[in-house]
Amino acid sequence: MKTAALPQSTVEETIRRIEQEYESLSKQLQAIARYVEKNRDHIGIEGIREFAQQCGVQPSAVVRFSKRFGFSGFSELQAMFRENLSRQLASGSSYTARIRNAITSESHSPSHVEVAKDFLEQSIVGMQELQDSMDLSAFQNAVELLTKTDCVWIAASHRSFPIAAYLEYALQHTDKRVILVDTMSSMRMGQMHSVRKGDVMLAISFLPYAEETLVVARNAVERGAHLVAITDSGLSPLAQLANEALVAHENTSSGFRSLCSAMGLAQSLFVALAYSLELSGQSPHYPHFAGSLPVHVN
Repeated sequence: MKTAALPQSTVEETIRRIEQEYESLSKQLQAIARYVEKNRDHIGIEGIREFAQQCGVQPSAVVRFSKRFGFSGFSELQAMFRENLSRQLASGSSYTARIRNAITSESHSPSHVEVAKDFLEQSIVGMQELQDSMDLSAFQNAVELLTKTDCVWIAASHRSFPIAAYLEYALQHTDKRVILVDTMSSMRMGQMHSVRKGDVMLAISFLPYAEETLVVARNAVERGAHLVAITDSGLSPLAQLANEALVAHENTSSGFRSLCSAMGLAQSLFVALAYSLELSGQSPHYPHFAGSLPVHVN
């Protein structure tokens, strides 16, 4: 395989194949798959030993993984990612790399102001990555599911809960029935008895993936609801259950993960839904809702 002739979509095609075959992989290969999915911009510059160490496996497992997905070895797999990264840099998409380099190059203990700036910069990185990598087809399908349904369920807990609270508030400005699942008590399974076929469950969870959210999501799917997931990986257990998975990679600064990308994604989802409802004549025409949208949309 000649890397110079690789189409730009090859990395994305490889990631999709990894996601499709993830459940059939051994635990070691699953660890590699998770790292590849979340760190694709790093793979082109890491040696096999460093790569294996990051995945918590032996280099031989990395070679097996590469061959499993049609490459002669790690070097060929790496060449594909390196070529893809080179195209991104050449097209002016090096903003993420520049910010990361600036942050990691600090050799002194940062001041309070520097810590704050680093955190905000990492949040900007996450938003830029979201804009560049968002699955447009999954987003469009998620909006269509929400437009068609009469009832939206929302489930999240722990650090994901603020996103669920925002979505409940925003969706109350539509004429949908909106139910925020009580994932913080034993009442949630009682609520699940009211889920009906054709409802939509919006479930939000990030590593290490709250078990209570996963239980609710599984139960909703078993009852015939459509599942739209907001999560941090196409390989997450929530994404594996979902009809549509919207992925937001959250960057970390000083040990804290940002919520900016996920919240931005949730807000984008609602705004797109609001336009869809307005254009389809389903807007409730509350003054605070309908008045916020332009009368004519080209």
